[in-house]
Amino acid sequence: MDSKQAAIPSAGPDFEHLLAQDVVIEAGAQAATGAQSVAPDHSPRAPQLGVGAPQRTAEALPAAPLAAGADLQRQVEQLLYGQAELLDGKYWQAYIDLFADDGVYWMPVTPQQTDWEGSPSIFAEDKPMMEIRKGRVSHPNAWSQAPDWETSHLVSHVTLESDDGRELVVRSRFHMMELRRDEIRHFGGRYRHHLVRDAQGQLRIKLQRVDLFNSQAPFDYVLQIWV
Repeated sequence: MDSKQAAIPSAGPDFEHLLAQDVVIEAGAQAATGAQSVAPDHSPRAPQLGVGAPQRTAEALPAAPLAAGADLQRQVEQLLYGQAELLDGKYWQAYIDLFADDGVYWMPVTPQQTDWEGSPSIFAEDKPMMEIRKGRVSHPNAWSQAPDWETSHLVSHVTLESDDGRELVVRSRFHMMELRRDEIRHFGGRYRHHLVRDAQGQLRIKLQRVDLFNSQAPFDYVLQIWV
């Protein structure tokens, strides 16, 4: 007989004896605990979120568009498009001036956040804080801004949601491409603007909420400026 074949174990009497012992042990465990023997379940399971991962739930349908006049729609679109152009051109002061005196720029960590105060945020800046950021990125010794970098914004799906006569709520979508240190990064998500009119009748931003789709993604370095 081939020695290799002789080395293969067979389901002989010894194997049957061990199997019988396993049955006795399992029966004893059931008697002691009252547990029932359950066949193993090999059906696929949904992946589990890691500890601390945000729980994303299905979103409600977006609000129906407001039946606004073409002039107001155009005015709002020009504000949002102009804001993106100011960011890409690095006209920081003109960008800040688009906000009302009590205006706030807010980028929450998760879509479930409802208040910019009292919870962690990626950005949560009123106008004085925005002025501080402008001074930091514009400083000649701001080495994080060298070598030079560029962004390109696209804004679309500008939809007027509500207008109570004092505040106009607008939602839109955005995509930003950033070139920094020969690396290209992409950011996308939703804008929600709460707009008011100043004494001259011009639209100003009371609150800009930025829900970043890839806010949980790892990045080599943090965002330096508004998105």
